[in-house]
Amino acid sequence: MGKTTLGLKILGGNEEHPAYFNFDKEQHRIRLLNADWPHEKLILLDEIHKYKRWKSWLKGIYDTSKSRRNFLVTGSARLDIYRRGGDSLFGRFHYFRLHPLTVAELKQYNQSIHFDQLTECGGFPEPYFQGSEKEARRWRRERKALVIRQDLRDLERVHDLTMIELLCERLPELVGNPLSIHALAQDLQVAHATVSNWIKMLERLYYCYRIYPFGSDRIRAVKKEAKLYLWDWAEIEEPGFRFENLVAGHLLKYCHFLEDTEGHMMDLRYLRDTDGREVDFVVLKNRKPLFAVECKLSDTKVTSAMFYFKARTNIPKFFLVHGKKDHFTKDDPTLESIGALEFLKEFV
Repeated sequence: MGKTTLGLKILGGNEEHPAYFNFDKEQHRIRLLNADWPHEKLILLDEIHKYKRWKSWLKGIYDTSKSRRNFLVTGSARLDIYRRGGDSLFGRFHYFRLHPLTVAELKQYNQSIHFDQLTECGGFPEPYFQGSEKEARRWRRERKALVIRQDLRDLERVHDLTMIELLCERLPELVGNPLSIHALAQDLQVAHATVSNWIKMLERLYYCYRIYPFGSDRIRAVKKEAKLYLWDWAEIEEPGFRFENLVAGHLLKYCHFLEDTEGHMMDLRYLRDTDGREVDFVVLKNRKPLFAVECKLSDTKVTSAMFYFKARTNIPKFFLVHGKKDHFTKDDPTLESIGALEFLKEFV
């Protein structure tokens, strides 16, 4: 479900509910700015960040009515960027990141889990529930245009949106491998700093994200090379990397969930040494590794790299996550081969 649908579900109503306000609607704006509130404990404010002074306005409203009502504020990636622009709301809110659908979420709400559909159409609700690859392609094109032509234009000082569109066309081909900003800069014939800044912009708009290496004193781990993934894994053509990105999305959601709801310091990393041995992901909680994950779409065998890193790191558990239904536990219980559906349903 999308942010508005989720908010209305929490509110227990629909768009006609008296406690729902959408800043895009003129009659709602008038009532908001006049503080014409219904007698409800929870007020849902949608797209309120489009009001230039929304933070100071909301702070004033909350400080004068916090004993009588709470506010649920929803918005696009722009809401997060504006949130970082000052501390006027510090101590007055909790922040939650809304991710694409995951296996565990579908299971929790008794939805049929069509793993192939989740892989091919992606985890965003609209294309997933439509179940059509054609409609999913159309939706992805429209979403990309929205991110670049509206959100990016409104929030960042960008003079050449066409070049960023070209960058976005290249990024799906680079998923799962160490990201070379230098190579991208050469391909696009722009400065290294320019490409680096564009990537950061796209991260802030929840188009892509990077994960960084996990080091250990007993291995010669790479230190700086980041790997890039997309929030919408369905953009990736190559099945193996699309599968890897899907798993990355589930693990990132797990990390963000524990950060946002329990306050833990979570981190998603990868493990690679200078000889090229690699394990795709390591999940850390309060700087301590919880487990590592290697993704193989069709191979169910624990890799030699997993054995190697198990002997040289303090990672307590290694999973080989694959696209089949088989489930193998080796004589060593810290090494496990498990199907993706079985593995991912244990998260959030």
